[in-house]
Amino acid sequence: MITAQDINKLRQQTGAGMMDCKKALTEAGGDFDKAIEILRKKGQEVFAARADRSTTEGAVFAKMNDQNNYGVMIALSCETDFVAKNEAFQQLGQAALDAAFTYQPATTEALLKLEVEGLSLQEKITELVGKMGEKVTISAYATLSSDTVVSYIHLGSKLGVLVGLKGSRGPQVSQAARDVAMQVAAMNPLAVDKEGIDATIVAKELAIAKEQARNAGKPEAMLDKIAQGKLNKFFKENTLLHQPFVKNNEMTLAQYLASVAPNLTVTAFERVSVAR
Repeated sequence: MITAQDINKLRQQTGAGMMDCKKALTEAGGDFDKAIEILRKKGQEVFAARADRSTTEGAVFAKMNDQNNYGVMIALSCETDFVAKNEAFQQLGQAALDAAFTYQPATTEALLKLEVEGLSLQEKITELVGKMGEKVTISAYATLSSDTVVSYIHLGSKLGVLVGLKGSRGPQVSQAARDVAMQVAAMNPLAVDKEGIDATIVAKELAIAKEQARNAGKPEAMLDKIAQGKLNKFFKENTLLHQPFVKNNEMTLAQYLASVAPNLTVTAFERVSVAR
């Protein structure tokens, strides 16, 4: 006979709902190990059934080393804000972050294979899916190394940024890195500088600009010059160092960094979001 005490015991062990625990224990004939396995399989079934669902909620987690020259950031995503705020979801996100920080896997796929509390991270995610009944996934994983690295989690924990600076160190540089991280969060640049923009994007922007000028009746001989002017505007809007500094639009971000320390510049950034 399955008792309320048995059901509660299984619920405490797995975090699954009362009715799910009762059904699992009944199916397992009261065997706790079999019941846990049934619940895990149920998680796999839910995971497969919800594979095509969008995950626009969740949380971003970040961790830095003591030297502030290396940082890790992950986004654990789900379907609803209710699940994102659940303690089990938050604990799993922190456990995934700790594993990523400790072992520094090269890819998200490698991260999912790491052991977390006796199971692979993917198995832990599947287990949580079984408990919560909705899709949960690692939607982003990023690392960054530089002379100075700073992390910034935007309000609501749905967006995070890692920024690396080189050329100087100290409290002022750390504050500048935070300013840069906030700029990345707000302005969503495509690259640090124009050299970081993919050549296919540059070619596409030039082609569009030429066609627009041609359609506006501009002379054919002027099209290249007009297109180049529009491309320069594109670089100013979409490359971090050339964007106007959000705290002072009278200067570019590069000029702001130079005012902090003459050789200070951005080496790289990572912008991580829960949406997928």
